[in-house]
Amino acid sequence: MKIYTKTGDKGKTSLFDGTRVVKSSRRIESYGLVDEVNSQIGVLISLLNDGPEMIDLKKLLLTLQDQLFILGSDLANPADKVSGHPRITLDDISFLENHIDQLDESLEPLKSFILPGGSIQASQSHVIRTVIRRAEVSMVDLYLENQISEYAFIYINRLSDLFFVLARTFNKRIGQDDTPWNKKTINYNNL
Repeated sequence: MKIYTKTGDKGKTSLFDGTRVVKSSRRIESYGLVDEVNSQIGVLISLLNDGPEMIDLKKLLLTLQDQLFILGSDLANPADKVSGHPRITLDDISFLENHIDQLDESLEPLKSFILPGGSIQASQSHVIRTVIRRAEVSMVDLYLENQISEYAFIYINRLSDLFFVLARTFNKRIGQDDTPWNKKTINYNNL
């Protein structure tokens, strides 16, 4: 089987039901951003060591990659026109919420906003979080027009929350402090 099909050479692509849409449509942009999130998670996984402090996080990230394939499938199948393709479910959302709660319990409560950064793993988690936010923005109109499922939209919102907590978790496990944001401490004269 060849990788290229030449069917997209004129700026259009097909959804699962065979409908041809322009590649610049919100739907295509949405699942393209989901694909970008998945690729960025792959980068994050490559930054993890195989030590016991990272095993559970690596397993979580691999599960998220599987779920993101399901989300992409969900977005490419409008109104479930083609049966048999997986969909994001309430269980997937509960999975995210349970992991957010579990990881957050081990962290110090936030007393201020924090700056993205710290360890390379936390920094990559923040990059992923911002790409997820772009994906969510690209999905808003589709959701409001009932062109994607409510569960898909809720899932992407929870996923960005999870990556915020993951960034803090990576910093804690690596021994790197989060950097609190405090506008009052900026001294423009020293820049």
